[in-house]
Amino acid sequence: MKIVADDKIPTLKGVFEPYAEVSYLPGNIISKEDLKDADALIVRTRTKCNQNLLENTKVKMVATATIGTDHLDIPWLEQAGIQWCNAPGCNSGSVRQYIGSVLAHLIMDGMIPSQTTLGIVGVGMVGTKVAQLANALGFKVLLNDPPRQRKEKSDQFCDLPHLLKHSDIVTFHTPLNKGGQDATYHLFNKDTLSQLKKGAIVINSSRGEVTQTETLIHGIENGHLSRVVLDVWENEPDIHHNLHLKVWLGTPHIAGYSVDGKANGSIMTIHAMAKAFGLPLTDWQPNTLPMPENPVIHLEGTPEPSFQTAAKAILQTYNIMDDDARLRRKPQEFEKQRGGYPVRREFHLWAVVPHTTTNPQTIQMLRELGFILHENGTENN
Repeated sequence: MKIVADDKIPTLKGVFEPYAEVSYLPGNIISKEDLKDADALIVRTRTKCNQNLLENTKVKMVATATIGTDHLDIPWLEQAGIQWCNAPGCNSGSVRQYIGSVLAHLIMDGMIPSQTTLGIVGVGMVGTKVAQLANALGFKVLLNDPPRQRKEKSDQFCDLPHLLKHSDIVTFHTPLNKGGQDATYHLFNKDTLSQLKKGAIVINSSRGEVTQTETLIHGIENGHLSRVVLDVWENEPDIHHNLHLKVWLGTPHIAGYSVDGKANGSIMTIHAMAKAFGLPLTDWQPNTLPMPENPVIHLEGTPEPSFQTAAKAILQTYNIMDDDARLRRKPQEFEKQRGGYPVRREFHLWAVVPHTTTNPQTIQMLRELGFILHENGTENN
């Protein structure tokens, strides 16, 4: 058996070697020639898996260690009899942390959650976790998800015009669909911009093509948008220079790149491959995962609202400004920064030591965010 795999997929090397010949290649240069004798292909978003790449090869299965599937030509794969799988929800906790860092900075800039409405467009595994985060911090939340609304007939959802009109922050968590009634290609365009509350903040960590570049630039320049946060870009890694200069925060498609998110993607992919090819790896787990140097947060005794304490705790786990600064210094290293992304662990790996004066509401908020609370390990400052 022969497997070709993207060389940036974490924890993968050494797993299949007892059972297969494995070739590791940069995802953006995997070619038909590389796949002539391959039985399986394991990718991330940078490999376009379509007829041009796979026709007349021996590939029987394509696995992507990502939530998104817009780089897979699924109709063609199914017509060709090639199995495929993705890793739904694998990095949902990581994107939740990314949005948490954005909201934490807004809170530190003076935003009051109870006076702010967050609109979430796309309420799948990621959007659901973002909603839980926002609710825990005290934001008002609006939800838009037409497929779920049709299926569930629930009044928890609103239509997009209502969400745009009433939201102070709009964050996109949709798949990229280029056609059909739930098309999301350029979902944010000049028409939706005109419906958006003036002065709103737009965040996109889904797919770059969901938000139209020219519309974002226009919205920033005319003041309709107060701030824009982008983790995903049209035509990445060749991102639009002018747009990058204008966004408040810009990162190189790493919202889902926590250690936990990447490991989950690898685990789900390995399990799916093992099941498809009858390999004894259906229960495989990594032995160890890297940790931050000191994943402990000591709360201060200064009286402040619970949401401010929570914002400071979030920023100790992950400060999005660090990723923004790296990309601003060297935007040409977009892919390199993705490949060499530093260790980031999610909230559940961080222990919070309350101060003797920490109030119960703050402790409850931190617990709802997922932090470990050392309730008896209080510390006097």
